Amino acid sequence: MLIRMAVGRDSFEKIRQNKDYYIDKTELVYELVEKTSNEVTLFTRPRRFGKTLNMSMMECFFDIKRDSRDLFDGLEIAKHTEFCSEWMNKYPVIFFSLKSVDGLDFDSAYGQLKYVISELYQKFEFLCHENAVDEADVIAFKNIMFRTASLFEIKNSLKIIMRMLNVVYGKRVILLIDEYDVPLAKASEKNTFDNKYYERMLDVVRGIFDAALKTNEYLKFAVITGCLKIAKESIFTGTNNFKSYSVLDKLFSQYFGFSDEEVKLLLKNAELSDKFELIRKWYNGYIFGNSSVYCPWDVVNYVADVSKEDIKPQNYWKNTSHNSILLTFVKRTDFDVADKFEILLNGGTITQTISDDLTYDALHESEENLWSVLLMTGYLTKSDINSDGNLVELKIPNEEISNIFEDTVIKFFNETLDKNRQKDLMEALWNGEEEKASKLMTEILFTTISYYDYHENYYHAFLTGIISGLGYAVKSNKENGLGRSDIDIKDKKRRRAMVIETKRTLSKENMEKDCDEAINQIIEKDYLKGFSDFEHVVVYGISFFRKKALIKKYHVNE
Repeated sequence: MLIRMAVGRDSFEKIRQNKDYYIDKTELVYELVEKTSNEVTLFTRPRRFGKTLNMSMMECFFDIKRDSRDLFDGLEIAKHTEFCSEWMNKYPVIFFSLKSVDGLDFDSAYGQLKYVISELYQKFEFLCHENAVDEADVIAFKNIMFRTASLFEIKNSLKIIMRMLNVVYGKRVILLIDEYDVPLAKASEKNTFDNKYYERMLDVVRGIFDAALKTNEYLKFAVITGCLKIAKESIFTGTNNFKSYSVLDKLFSQYFGFSDEEVKLLLKNAELSDKFELIRKWYNGYIFGNSSVYCPWDVVNYVADVSKEDIKPQNYWKNTSHNSILLTFVKRTDFDVADKFEILLNGGTITQTISDDLTYDALHESEENLWSVLLMTGYLTKSDINSDGNLVELKIPNEEISNIFEDTVIKFFNETLDKNRQKDLMEALWNGEEEKASKLMTEILFTTISYYDYHENYYHAFLTGIISGLGYAVKSNKENGLGRSDIDIKDKKRRRAMVIETKRTLSKENMEKDCDEAINQIIEKDYLKGFSDFEHVVVYGISFFRKKALIKKYHVNE
C-alpha cells in the first residue's frame, strides 16, 4: 500500500504528524471566518461524516498554545497567507466533546458529564497558577476539576474557564463543542427507566449553553456539531447571531464527506482505481446541500481492508449507529409506512415534508418528524441535488444503507407475520392443497414488505424464513442430484418431505408456465435423489409475480 489510512483516528494533529492520508477540508476554516459573521455556528450531520476531525483541525488552527505551521503546510488553508497570519494560533480555544455522556438514568449520565468536564479542566489546570485569575474562579475551577462542583458551577463551567482564559491571554475564546446532542439523544432513549431523565438533562445542557453562548463577553465565536438541530427555543434560547447548517443547506456542504474527485484521487494513490465503481455503489449517494458525497468512515475502512486482501465491500456504518429509529418507525401502528418503505427498498423515491428543527422528546410524535430524523441521521438522502425547500424527495442513498433497511425493516415485518396463517399455509402444503396454499401465500405477501424489483432472491429468502420460523429444518440450495433445489424440508418423525423450486415471474400471464418449469427442473435435474426412504414426498413449483403467488404440485410415492 502506497498510502497509510488512519482508521478510527479523528485527531488532526496525529494524522498529520503520522503522515497518514488526509483529504483536505481546511478551507472550511477560511469560509467560516471570512464568509459568515456567525457568533454561533451549528453543523448537523450523520455519525461518521468527519465532524470530529474537522473540529480537531479547527482547534489546531486557532489554538494560541500551539505552533501549527507544519501541520497545515501544503494544505489549502496555507494559501491564504494573510488570513493565516491573522488567525493561526492566535486565540485561546476550548474543544469539548459530549459524545461519551450516557447512562441508564439521570444520576449516572450526570456523573459522566461531570467527569468529561473534569477532564477538560485538567487540560487547563495551569490557569489556577496565573496571578491575574480571580480567586473565586480558582476555587470554582478546583471544585469542577475534582468533581465536587454544585449544579450551578457545572452549568457555568464553560463560562468560568472562558473568563479565566480571557484574563490570561487578553483575547476572547473560540469554543468548539462536538456531538452536543448526544446527552439528550441518550436521555430520550432511556426516559422510560427514569421519567424525568430527559427533562433534567435538558435543564443541565441548556444551562451550560446559556452561560457559554448567551451574551458572553468572553466568546469570540462558537462552532457546534451534532446529528440533529434541537429547536432553538428548547436549548439555544436567546443565543444571538445563531446559524445552523444541516444536510439540506448548500453552504459548507462539501466539507463533511468525500467527493467523487477526492475518492478517485485516494484510490489512485492507493493503486485501487479499479474499485471506484464498487465503492461508489456502496458508499456514495448522500446529497448534502448541493454536494454529492461518500461516507468517509466507510471509504477509509474499505480502502484499508481491501489493501490487505481483495474483499467485498462491508457494512461498516451500521456498527456506529443504532437502528432503533427504524424499528420505532415500523412498530408504530398509527403510521401506515409499509408502502413507503417498500418503494424505498425497490430503489424508488417518496416525497415528504421535512423539518430540521426538532426536539428529542418529540421525535416520535409525528410521521413527519420520523422521516426528518431518517434524513438527518443518514438513513435517507435527498434524491435531487437541486431540490430546495421543506418538501423533499427522499431515497435510500446506497447499497450499504439498503442492507441496513433490509436487515431491520424486513426482519421486523417477517417476525410480526400472522403465525396462524403461516401454520395454515404449511398444513395446506403438506396436504397438497395447492389452491388454498396459493391463496394463503398471497395473503401473507400482502402483509409484509417485498423488494421484488431490488433483489432476485427475495421470494426464496421470504419462503425460507416462513418455513424455518415454524420450526422446520430447512435445507436451502442444498446439493441434490445434478444441481441445487431451492428448498428441502424433511420431517423424519412423520417420514414425509417437501421439495420446492421458486421462480420470479415477469408477468401475471406467465405464472402457470413458470410453475411448470420449476417442477420440470426438479424432475429433470433429479433433485428428488435421496428422498426414496420417505413415505410421502410432495413437490411444488411456486411462481411469484409481485405480491401474488401461484403454487402447483407434483406428487411422488403416493
